[in-house]
Amino acid sequence: MSDTPLVIFTPSGKRGRFPVGTPILTAARKLGVDLDSVCGGRGICSKCQISPSYGDFPKHGVTVSEDALSEWNAVEARYDRVRGLKTGRRLGCQATVQGDVVIDVPAESQVHRQVVRKAASDRPITMDPATRLVFVEVEEPDMHEPSGDFERLCKALKDQWQIENVSAGMALMTKLQPVLRKGKWQVTVALHQAQGVDGFRILDIWPGLHEGGIYGLAIDLGSTTIAAHLCDLSDGRVLASSGLMNPQIRFGEDLMSRVSYAMMNPGGDVEMTNAVREAINTLAGEIAAEGGIDPTLIMETVFVCNPVMHHLLLGIDPVELGQAPFALATSSSISLPARDLDLTALNTEAQVYVLPCIAGHVGADAAAVALSEEPNTSEDLVLVVDVGTNAEILLGNKNKVLACSSPTGPAFEGAQISSGQRAAPGAIERLEIDPVTKEPRFRIIGCELWSDDPGFAEASAATGVTGICGSGIIEAVAEMRLAGILDASGLIGSAEQVGTPRCEPEGRTHVYLIHDGSAEGGPRITVTQGDIRAIQLAKSALFAGAKLLMDEMGVETVDRVTLAGAFGAHISPKHAMVLGMIPDAPLDNVTSAGNAAGHGARIALCSRDARGRIETVVRQIHKIETAVEPKFQEHFVNASAIPNSVEPFPILNSVVDLPKVHYGAAGAEGGDGGGRRRRRRG
Repeated sequence: MSDTPLVIFTPSGKRGRFPVGTPILTAARKLGVDLDSVCGGRGICSKCQISPSYGDFPKHGVTVSEDALSEWNAVEARYDRVRGLKTGRRLGCQATVQGDVVIDVPAESQVHRQVVRKAASDRPITMDPATRLVFVEVEEPDMHEPSGDFERLCKALKDQWQIENVSAGMALMTKLQPVLRKGKWQVTVALHQAQGVDGFRILDIWPGLHEGGIYGLAIDLGSTTIAAHLCDLSDGRVLASSGLMNPQIRFGEDLMSRVSYAMMNPGGDVEMTNAVREAINTLAGEIAAEGGIDPTLIMETVFVCNPVMHHLLLGIDPVELGQAPFALATSSSISLPARDLDLTALNTEAQVYVLPCIAGHVGADAAAVALSEEPNTSEDLVLVVDVGTNAEILLGNKNKVLACSSPTGPAFEGAQISSGQRAAPGAIERLEIDPVTKEPRFRIIGCELWSDDPGFAEASAATGVTGICGSGIIEAVAEMRLAGILDASGLIGSAEQVGTPRCEPEGRTHVYLIHDGSAEGGPRITVTQGDIRAIQLAKSALFAGAKLLMDEMGVETVDRVTLAGAFGAHISPKHAMVLGMIPDAPLDNVTSAGNAAGHGARIALCSRDARGRIETVVRQIHKIETAVEPKFQEHFVNASAIPNSVEPFPILNSVVDLPKVHYGAAGAEGGDGGGRRRRRRG
């Protein structure tokens, strides 16, 4: 065992070596990990709860043994006895490093708790829910006409509502008789009709006229975040929207890491399934409280998710999705009771609908985007990009729709970035750099002022400037290119080459200093050469996927670009195009759709007709598999330049002036800005 084991924190990705016996809280503080503590490490406040993970982690290059942390101690035992610790949790101030370990910092243990910005769209939805309320008057029992209470309830539904073929579970049967008598034979029932089924199921029953409403959850189960909208099933109104980080991040930040974890660790898929189901139960309880409703009134949940999340939610081992031909266990929509997924925070008879998947790497989330944005009805050629850890891309019009997924990785979410963080108060989300002075100005989440506005220091004092989130790093890299700090190949120039002391040496490369908060006890926020490479890899994958679809469609340009997803809603079209994330197009024709996958989930929650439509549409979408297309790698390499080494981007070049600088091996200025590197650095 090493005297200085490796400690890796997720979701931040920060890592470092520490002597055996170092408390996890101490390691977190030294690395700048966002781990809360009010009591200063005395084991009193419990704010520093962490979740260690064990097993093989090929992505991180470590194997974590069961004795990687010190044994459970008396302080933890006392706290667990008095107040309770979740299974698997430890106190970061008490658990000490004994070996290489992967530590997940849960959302509730983070000082700057995440703002998951997957807000519901305001676009209208035609209501046609699968679950609805009906009020009936049931005949009283008669000794001369013997029949059961349930049979007479079914007769009332048929006579008064023309509803036939009704069933119910034992939970309903056990409460049926007292409810009928309490309501004096007048009751309200919640009826559910599953997709493609003629019959109905009674989910719940209330005496008299039930005026408390019934509700549903539309859940976008992403690789990084889980976002939910609590909807009134009578009118589709969103009562509350909330989200949390997907706890599976501790098993791997991207999808293939999680598939690898399942392959390398027997029972690993079950671990990940249990983790995400527990998180969904937590989220359901929180969003019900936020919406001011009883969670037992949540009768239905609709899920949209990528194929790996789809399988792990359903309890299916995703191993087949990690190797060609990337076969799904099922691509059809799924209807089942919520209890089959251990979703205990809802009504005991609640039902679940999962949208169909398009193919092995293009899932129900892409189907939801197609339902929301309807490229299949477009007169012009539209490119829809759902930007996330795994990007879903649709290209088409009313004649034909193509789809693919592209493994962009977590860099766009602020992960794998030296000063990166999720979108939370204090994170830089907007940035501009003066092309002459090379001085930056920025805005942080939670403050409307720019950093050079009077009063910024006071207005931002509550949060401080804590890091840079996804939209911030996109704008930072694009602004560095526009200001000539960065050349087309992605190299940062020296202070002498660029003309600013903000370009600081770091080993054989350079970093650009955005903000130095060390005087106030805050972090120094820089963009490093490694950060540039991470963004180049992510944006190259995104562009290559889009270009592959354009090749298949036989076109050189698109008419419109729609950026979807929580992150896509906050991307500046100009900066996205300067980076070369998306194909060249008029900036006015690059728009945001907000969380299109979440909106598609809401549509499916509120409309049975929409479920039927999307089940038909997905069978008409042609899937392109990026993993086996030879041209993908060629497009990827070309797209590593900023914006691109071969694509001319004439529309972009008509509105911005990209400096022709070159900071390659010779360090000379000039060149054609074509992005060809003599050697790779960073």
